[in-house]
Amino acid sequence: MRTPARLARDWGPPALLLLLVVAGWELAARAGWVEDYLLPAPSEVAQALVDDRALLLEDAWVTAQEVVLGFALALAAGAALAVLLHVSEVARRTVYPLVVSSQALPVVVIAPILVIWFGFGMTPKLIVIALICFFPIVVNTLDGLRAVDPAHVKMLRTLGAGRWATLRRLELPAALPYLFSGAKVAVAVAVIGAVFAELVGSDAGLGHAIQVGMAQLLTARVFAAVAILSAMAIGLFALLSAVERLAVPWARHRSAR
Repeated sequence: MRTPARLARDWGPPALLLLLVVAGWELAARAGWVEDYLLPAPSEVAQALVDDRALLLEDAWVTAQEVVLGFALALAAGAALAVLLHVSEVARRTVYPLVVSSQALPVVVIAPILVIWFGFGMTPKLIVIALICFFPIVVNTLDGLRAVDPAHVKMLRTLGAGRWATLRRLELPAALPYLFSGAKVAVAVAVIGAVFAELVGSDAGLGHAIQVGMAQLLTARVFAAVAILSAMAIGLFALLSAVERLAVPWARHRSAR
């Protein structure tokens, strides 16, 4: 458990920096150095959070569902594919290059096509989010599976463990820290993917709220939506970190040394 002194040491500097940035932003906006419709003051953004809370909360719930479901889809598919690539040399030679090359596909081109195929519902959003989150999960999990000490594998084999027993008892537990590292990267970009998918085609969600707010020059509302998106990404990252501490306690002790 972290002591108050350690919490202050860990979170004090970034909190102070954020406070200084917000204070400088507020002073610059109040001094009239930039027009309100271009950069509203933080106090105006906070007021928009209060005034438009019903609209923003409704849109935030839509986006949150898309993010969680899309991330879950990417997590399940990414972890399963990483295991397949690890146990099958044929799959690794044929599929892994395609996984890497998939990151060269521009989502800005794919997203409108998905909207044409599946309409304005949740399906194209989930596919876009899963495509964005998929790669870091696969790569990190595969690296974790391949990072197991060969001596440990040899020892299990001498004790009579088969291929799947070795995978279950040694390689999968050893890969969990890597899986969580990839998942934490993925969950942060999942929010970006959801917003992009909503901007392409949606009638709800924070991306849609941003699009409407920009068209109507409601910049404070746009920044309020961005603030909620940031809080959502930070919250999901913190949640995954908490789950990691519970599921992989040995990794935490190793990093603390």
